[in-house]
Amino acid sequence: MILNKEFYKQGALILAKELLGKVVVRTVDNLTLKAKIVETEAYVGEIDKASHAYNGRRTERTEPLFREGGIAYVYFIYGKYYCFNVISGIEDKGEGVLVRALEPLNEFDYLARKRFGKSFDELSEANKKALTNGPSKLCIAFSIDKSENYKKLYEEGDFYIEDSKDEKFDIVETTRIGIDYAEEAIDFPWRFYIKDNKYISKK
Repeated sequence: MILNKEFYKQGALILAKELLGKVVVRTVDNLTLKAKIVETEAYVGEIDKASHAYNGRRTERTEPLFREGGIAYVYFIYGKYYCFNVISGIEDKGEGVLVRALEPLNEFDYLARKRFGKSFDELSEANKKALTNGPSKLCIAFSIDKSENYKKLYEEGDFYIEDSKDEKFDIVETTRIGIDYAEEAIDFPWRFYIKDNKYISKK
């Protein structure tokens, strides 16, 4: 069942944990790909120097962050990679959740060819784990780019998030990755992942 719009109105710190275990569904190249969200990071613009929305910074690029929760925010980094975020909370709040890692659930050969140009069986064990264990890696594997920016994730289509079967897991809370510029925000324990899941980006 697709997660409804109300689900996304939670603040980023809550939503980042609530999204763990949920399933991203992406239809591309006549295939429907599914993967479980296993690692997230929360960004809260009001107090977070790591956020694109810090201090109310509102530009064409950051505008999705200020929309009502439930849409995708896809941005470009290092001139060649994309990152996929889920907008949370209410309009004008400037909060979002970065999806850092996914656990693939199907179409392993397709993902392997997208990432490494080989079939899944040809991959090393390290590369099998690396299919979607990072924000840019999962965007490559799932063909997520700027055309998914503003996509409503609570509506059926080629890109949405659905609920998952009740699964019990422990959540690890720790600091975020790659935000050395963010002063005191470096130490915010706003990265969350499913304990012992092999697809997370970094323990």
